[in-house]
Amino acid sequence: MKLRADRNLSRIGALLREWRQRRRLSQLDLALAAGTSARHLSYVETGRSAPSRDMVLRLSHTLDVPLRERNTLLVAAGYAPAYQESSLDDDHLASARAALEHMLAAHEPYPAVAVDRWWNVVTANTALTVLTDGVPARLLADRPNVYRLVLHPEGLAARLANPRQVREQLLERLARQADTTGDPRLRELHEEVSEYPAVDTGAEEAGPTDPGPFQVPIRVRTPHGELSLFGTMATFGAPADVTLSELAVELFYPLDEFTARFLRGRADALSAAVPG
Repeated sequence: MKLRADRNLSRIGALLREWRQRRRLSQLDLALAAGTSARHLSYVETGRSAPSRDMVLRLSHTLDVPLRERNTLLVAAGYAPAYQESSLDDDHLASARAALEHMLAAHEPYPAVAVDRWWNVVTANTALTVLTDGVPARLLADRPNVYRLVLHPEGLAARLANPRQVREQLLERLARQADTTGDPRLRELHEEVSEYPAVDTGAEEAGPTDPGPFQVPIRVRTPHGELSLFGTMATFGAPADVTLSELAVELFYPLDEFTARFLRGRADALSAAVPG
């Protein structure tokens, strides 16, 4: 029994040290921010002292550890998880689900998509098809992944006027997220999509001569002209559920009047085509 306890102390200590180093904090910096002593923190990291449940949660909060990994730390320390992981279809998430559906519908005629932590599509509004038109069915099957949809040479990348810029930006964002969370699935996704061959569209890639407010807009070529979009991310505030904490909504907006008119006209045409 003592051997098991020693192993638990060693594991929780190693995990906390890993998170502290990932955040580039010294033991003293973390101890001061978490309201404890550097000596106690050192004892915890080396397995000489057992952290209380409150201490694990305080250190996790100070280190900005995601909720999924906070549960992992608690279990490693011998405590029960603090955060429930639900299905979005569960009854107690009905209000969050309604808010999500309202957000996506209200964003029409502009594209919007909800994704989980690993960038798998949870749901999307109708306008997102402006970005997925022409993408092979195999990339859209089951729960499609945003990074595969965009960066695969047969995906959206083939229709982009600036595929190199978009690729660099997305890979940088994914690498940063993988490093921040320490999630092996995100690292695997980054390795996979990094190996996709870059798309060469010929004359690329400066874009408009005049500087815009966004370094890398999404510039999509269509038979009607080039669409320019930028995105913003929305998340739920102060979630206490793992599923909600990992859910994000990407909202796309037109960057010019041509794109805005095109998307409004497209939505009107689709609406008129639906039998009353």
